Amino acid sequence: METHRKKTRLAFRAGRLESGNRAVPTEVPVALVYNGTTQAVMMASPDDLEDFAAGFSLTEGMISDLSEIKEIEVLSQDRGIELRIWLAPAAEARFAARRRAQVGPVGCGLCGIDSLAEALRPLPALAAGAMIFAPTDPAAAMGDLTRHQALNDATRATHAAGFYRPGQGTVLAREDVGRHNALDKLAGAMARGGHAAATGALVLTSRVSVDMVQKAAMIGAPVLMAASAPTALAIDEADAAGITLVAVVRGADFEIFTHPERFTGARAAHVA
Repeated sequence: METHRKKTRLAFRAGRLESGNRAVPTEVPVALVYNGTTQAVMMASPDDLEDFAAGFSLTEGMISDLSEIKEIEVLSQDRGIELRIWLAPAAEARFAARRRAQVGPVGCGLCGIDSLAEALRPLPALAAGAMIFAPTDPAAAMGDLTRHQALNDATRATHAAGFYRPGQGTVLAREDVGRHNALDKLAGAMARGGHAAATGALVLTSRVSVDMVQKAAMIGAPVLMAASAPTALAIDEADAAGITLVAVVRGADFEIFTHPERFTGARAAHVA
């Protein structure tokens, strides 16, 4: 399925209206169906969908690792796409218990979460690793990510998530009309490609809400960098999970909100 198409529009330029076309991204309903039961329907870009299925399953706790997925089927329907994910017995049992605990119909406000307890679920705490970042890394990471955004280059209307390693640059990136979807696609691509999250940083073109922090924690990412500002709850959750949260990356400037010890010179500046 095409990721973008041309649409006619009128543009007001230099004081007058001109007819023409603009490339805009495709957006379709994508249903995530586990062992025959729909868990969520997301509006998404129709590419890298097996990565999306794997990443969503990991970041939302449906599975603990890829071995718990037996098969992923991508089925195009008249009005959208079904991602049929077939779980191994242990994961299927956990999924069934989770469904029984839900008291109402599944919505997509927080990826199908419909209880307050799940919205603020406990996150795995990350150990303090040996990887240290330089003050030049956020600018390098954000700049490098722009070179992996072909869909955004064509449309100027999509988000991206990338995996950055100091000294190597962006080794993997995914795009989507939805910022959560881009991160899920990246998480799936990392798992399927054998990229351990602990060896680098996640880089986002979007703002950082608490669900983005939750997804980062679920895959064991120690550092999360973003172009825009975080919410107060995102900062609190990143702090509790042991994640170094770097945001408001603007050229060479950035702000560290939590766990600055992973940056050279940051600890001394924080104490001062």
